[in-house]
Amino acid sequence: MGKIIAIANQKGGVGKTTTSVNLAASLGVLEKKVLLIDADPQANASSSLGIDIDVVDNGTYRLLEHTIKAEQAIQSTNSPNVDIIPAHIDLVAVEIELVDVEAREYMLNKAINHLKESYDYVLIDCAPSLGLLTLNALTASDSVIIPIQCEYFALDGLAKLLNTIKSIQRIHNNSLDIEGLLLTMYDSRLRLSNQVVEEVKKHFDKMVFKTIIQRNVRLGEAPSFGESIISYDVDSKGASNYLSLAQELIEKNETE
Repeated sequence: MGKIIAIANQKGGVGKTTTSVNLAASLGVLEKKVLLIDADPQANASSSLGIDIDVVDNGTYRLLEHTIKAEQAIQSTNSPNVDIIPAHIDLVAVEIELVDVEAREYMLNKAINHLKESYDYVLIDCAPSLGLLTLNALTASDSVIIPIQCEYFALDGLAKLLNTIKSIQRIHNNSLDIEGLLLTMYDSRLRLSNQVVEEVKKHFDKMVFKTIIQRNVRLGEAPSFGESIISYDVDSKGASNYLSLAQELIEKNETE
């Protein structure tokens, strides 16, 4: 039985999509079967894996509306063992369209829960908000990875996100777990980066992944070529970091 993991933080620019795409690709090359669900209207995860988002018809939008089955939305990608349910800008309308729908928080859960039988990991790239899209993702997930950038205001908003997770655990999904906090955009030369690492580890201790994602130019370049860091430059620091994260995730879940 596989596991559904949301990658969420209501702040933008913390490395959610970078993590979703590259963790998926890293798990894939480590011979795990992975499905990436793009639940962000910006559709950056889809384009990062070579999907032409302008021609996406069957994607997350129609899945949330229950007008198609999940299997109809799944596409293969250029990454080994990685499939995707892509997004399109029309996903932005779904929050308004579902507002009067009964059990609207469970639309994604009902659509994808059975996919755990077909995949080792289902990763959901969440929108940078705590709206209905992210609520659906967290309600459908077994756990959540929270990326935190090693910059000023790093912990800003984290308390709000953790409170949201607590209320989802209480009301919608009592089995939702925090998979871990992931430190991203780390630059060892900057005192501030090191202070953030210390502070996060001091406050959250074992909840923090041992792997830290370092700042890496190649990581920023890869999406413009429609590739993960693994296929773009497997020898880069970014590839090494995400392979390490994938290994850590696999080990953690196989010992539980």
